[in-house]
Amino acid sequence: QVQLVESGGGLVHAGGSLRLSCAASGRTSSTLSMGWFRQAPGKEREFVAASKWSGTTYYADTVKSRFCISRDNTKNTVYLQMNSLKPEDTAVYYCGARTRTYGTYIFSTDSAYDYWGQGTQVTVSS
Repeated sequence: QVQLVESGGGLVHAGGSLRLSCAASGRTSSTLSMGWFRQAPGKEREFVAASKWSGTTYYADTVKSRFCISRDNTKNTVYLQMNSLKPEDTAVYYCGARTRTYGTYIFSTDSAYDYWGQGTQVTVSS
């Protein structure tokens, strides 16, 4: 069992920055592949960024060069640094963790993750 708690969301002006955190408990984060997804009102949840347990990172084209996913395994925490925020980045951001060791890890699909946090709201004003 893994518990995930996101934090760091808030209201920011366009062009600003936020850093989201996802603290994992119940299992060492260094063995987990972690992903960030977001869901805007009326839209489906979409992939933002992922960090494979090996350290490889992946990004959606819409956030590449603006967002950065990182992890601090000593704190069992994964971060999403978001820079140059745009109004279209407004959404609830969710952190997911993959614990299964079988199957192909398709990082951009939410079915690849076994546990989810409760989400944190990010609002970017124009």
